[in-house]
Amino acid sequence: MNTVETLKRAYQFNRDRTLGLITSIEGLSDPAAALAWRPGPGRAHIGWQLTHIAITEEIMATERLNPDKPGRWTELWPRFRGGSTPDDNVPSLSTIRDLLAESRVRLLETLAAYGDDRLPEIPPSLAARKLTVLDVLHIIAWHEGHHQGQAHLTLNLYKAAAAVT
Repeated sequence: MNTVETLKRAYQFNRDRTLGLITSIEGLSDPAAALAWRPGPGRAHIGWQLTHIAITEEIMATERLNPDKPGRWTELWPRFRGGSTPDDNVPSLSTIRDLLAESRVRLLETLAAYGDDRLPEIPPSLAARKLTVLDVLHIIAWHEGHHQGQAHLTLNLYKAAAAVT
């Protein structure tokens, strides 16, 4: 098994946990309130964290690793890409699920063009950061776990604040 295939398995492992978190939220009496809850002023709500995962994968699948591939949901990019400020317009659980599913398909389509021979390449879009394809593939794996963890913590804080069991 090559490196790309190994990392794709890690992506699926991480996604299963993200989807499990969504299932937990769906089981709450008020899922929309949980999605919109913020742990503090200006902090990201769960809806932002989960949508950010999907939009980041789409940006990686297009702008970063395949700039000739047209991006999808580009109207969402400014709201959910890295460095954006979370707003109060919280996506629904069904929208988040759809974005996660479709962005993953698009990422895997892009990665089909990559093998171990391309891992040392530095994509032009990441030349300023000196990130290789291998670096990007590791970042993708780390990124979902990082934000899923933030969303999970935020859900636990919401449950404690709202006395939800």
